[in-house]
Amino acid sequence: MWLLALVLAYLIGSVPTAYVVGRYVYGFDIRRRGSGNVGATNALRTMGTFPGLLVLAADTFKGMLAVWLGQAFGGPWLAAFTAMVAIIGHSWSIFLKFEGGRGVATTAGAVLVMAPSAIFWAVVIWFIIVVFTRYVSLGSIIAAALAPFLMLFFHRPWPYTLFTFAGTALIIYRHRPNIKRLLAGTEHKLGERS
Repeated sequence: MWLLALVLAYLIGSVPTAYVVGRYVYGFDIRRRGSGNVGATNALRTMGTFPGLLVLAADTFKGMLAVWLGQAFGGPWLAAFTAMVAIIGHSWSIFLKFEGGRGVATTAGAVLVMAPSAIFWAVVIWFIIVVFTRYVSLGSIIAAALAPFLMLFFHRPWPYTLFTFAGTALIIYRHRPNIKRLLAGTEHKLGERS
């Protein structure tokens, strides 16, 4: 049952929402536009507000669904693993030859189920940083880095807290190109179209 849940979680995470919307609604490969990232921010930048929000909602739901799947099949430990596997699927999708997004929305969806209070404050932190800097990537990195400590503050079960540490590490790893552009001053700001 655990193996089945993990395989299903990976496949759920692998559904490339931004690619599907770009290819089948707008007629282009999002990997060849903007930052080349298969995620909500690049969808917003290359396709507009509604498609960007649609991708954000779908990618968030993937994380939520993975946690619910793990909880149903085995409880908190399996939920932590299915959430992590879904993020891996989103970041290295089997449907895109193991390319994918940064995993922020999928991680946020997982944490939303695990700890609504923690994700609320993480989103507040993200929002403040994005409003003042207009860098979505910077807001994502900082909010992700603080998320494990929010889990500790709200005394969430250890499987969920440990998941958040692992998810944070993966998000920061996946943001390496953004970090380089931030340091070089060439990162795209929110509102800039590609």
